[in-house]
Order: sequence, then C-alpha cells, then structure tokens
Amino acid sequence: MSSLIDVAAAADLADGAMTAVTVDGKDLLLARVGDDYFAADARCPHMGGHLARGSLEGTIVICPRHGSRFDLRDGRVDRWTDFSGAVLSVAKVLRSPRILQTYPVHIQDGRLLVDIEPTE
Repeated sequence: MSSLIDVAAAADLADGAMTAVTVDGKDLLLARVGDDYFAADARCPHMGGHLARGSLEGTIVICPRHGSRFDLRDGRVDRWTDFSGAVLSVAKVLRSPRILQTYPVHIQDGRLLVDIEPTE
C-alpha cells in the first residue's frame, strides 16, 4: 500500500544538493542528482551521523561522522567506514554493515512525494 507524503517542491532542491526534512515524525534525507530525486533515512545506520551534513558524490551519500558511504538508488553499503586495517575489522564486528533505508520518490505537479513505506 502506498503512503505518499508531500515533502517539498522539486524546484527547491538544486542538482547535487541534499536536505533533511521531517514528515509524520520521520526524519528523511532528500537528494537530487540530475533529474533524479532520492529519499532515505536521514541518519547513518553506522553511527547515527546526520547525512545531510555529509557530502554527495553522484548517487553516493557520505556520512560526515565516519565516512560511511551509501548508494541512494538502493541503500547498499558502498563502504562501511573510512577506518582501515584492524580498526575496520573491529568496527565491522561491533557494528556490522547495514543498508541505508531508502524510499521511492514521485513527482506530481512539481512536488516531491515520498512513499514512506520502506523499499525491500
């Protein structure tokens, strides 16, 4: 079942930009890459960093806290952390990699509508 929520005007988000919004008590990250719009949980599933404060490289959002990288197209982990060696191994044991929850975005009458039912 679809739960479309109007979150912003499409024109308000510039190409390559990200912003955080709260709708129905849910914190979301909105991002635009070219003509594509993406929505995901606003917090990194690694250490809870505010993803909107991070950076965007194409469809990859980079957490400002530990450099975790996620693809906004499907939430897959591109890199769990910017740690290396033994520290990376320990970090993966303590907090195993998890995908970033993403949500479908639709554009209707110039508005961004997010389906807040999680994608599988």
